[in-house]
Amino acid sequence: MKRTRVIIMGAAGRDFHNFNVCFRHKPEFQVVAFTAAQIPYIANRRYPPSLAGTLYPRGIPVHPEAELELLIRKHRVDQVVFAYSDIAYGELMHRASRVLALGAEFRLLGPDATMLKSSKPVIAVCAVRTGCGKSEVTRYLCGILREQGIRPVVIRHPMPYGNLAEQEVERFENFDDLALQRCTIEEREEFEPLLQERAVVYAGVDYGKIIRRAEREGEVIIWDGGNNDFPFLCPDLEITVADPLRPGDEVSYYPGEVNLRRAAVVVINKANAADPEKIRELELTVAAVNPHARVIRTASAVSVADPAAVRGKRVLVIEDGPTITHGNMASGAGLAAARQYGAGQVIDPRPHATGSLAEAFRAYPHIGPVLPALGYRPEQIEELRRTIEAVPCDLVLCATPIDLNRVMPLSRPVVRVRYDIAEEADAPLKALVSRFIAALSP
Repeated sequence: MKRTRVIIMGAAGRDFHNFNVCFRHKPEFQVVAFTAAQIPYIANRRYPPSLAGTLYPRGIPVHPEAELELLIRKHRVDQVVFAYSDIAYGELMHRASRVLALGAEFRLLGPDATMLKSSKPVIAVCAVRTGCGKSEVTRYLCGILREQGIRPVVIRHPMPYGNLAEQEVERFENFDDLALQRCTIEEREEFEPLLQERAVVYAGVDYGKIIRRAEREGEVIIWDGGNNDFPFLCPDLEITVADPLRPGDEVSYYPGEVNLRRAAVVVINKANAADPEKIRELELTVAAVNPHARVIRTASAVSVADPAAVRGKRVLVIEDGPTITHGNMASGAGLAAARQYGAGQVIDPRPHATGSLAEAFRAYPHIGPVLPALGYRPEQIEELRRTIEAVPCDLVLCATPIDLNRVMPLSRPVVRVRYDIAEEADAPLKALVSRFIAALSP
């Protein structure tokens, strides 16, 4: 039997999931390579035999995406499967054209082919872009469920940036687990806030095994999506978060528009920070593409523990990394907090950036006078520390969701910025989720 030769284009997440679900045990396909993009340090390794299965006794190599054409020619590839998220439509079609020009097929695998069914009720939280506030919504839902005596377990979109064989199934219950799993800053940004809310979090590489483990201890599973990807789990309630600070992006980035069109509930977050006209523009778009969705506005409430510590000070603002890199935001909650609490001056970190941090500013020129909290490897964490120490400031105003003092020693005081979902008095999202829970009762 002639095997169809396949390359999967990815970013260490959706690509591995699609392989596991759609290709791993199918002899009619031969996956000759993964390609890696968007995330640093994830190429030039190998999807291990222990995960790849018996058809791949040597595993599968992961190459930089820049080598795509070379790989198609070398392996006489028949199909290229695109498998990562938060990409503008123009960029997506440029990649398709690179493949089609060489005669291969370009494929997008859909939700029905890749979603796994759970025996427990699933609430999915997705978004139209990176940085809309999915994590805020997930934390908020965990609180609602616990208030009603329901034990939630969160399954998080994958971030397997380390040893893949050791990351097949990851379970996090406390901060010690983060250190045990040698989590990067990017992983900590997603896990720490959930652990602070006393949620158990699963992530990893093999989501078939992850679901079975999570079902043993959770009464309701919350899918916490990454970027603007659609869920790996078949949801019973599908929530999509949209951002009025980036109107138009909801229908111009893949696969965010998929989430918008699928959603039962569209949460327009950051309503407190957006122009009312932009909110209305977004609502009209939602009504046009998904008229059956329930639309709910929420605020993203920014706060610090000690406002007096910020007032009048020279501050270095640190933001969540993905939000302001491939999320295309010039700044985030950190700069908003600096303005809200009367910082005397925001010090631009760009003249002081070193190593990969300096490279990030060159790669993403839209970034404002803030520092992305990039830390995918120990050496990058050290570059981040050196950059912070070089900025002449009085304090660090840190809007990454993690406690930086847990991962690096800093000589200046750090004031952490929180951002949480806030609803109006009638709390429509809470009421909707409460009705969903009530409907689960026998």
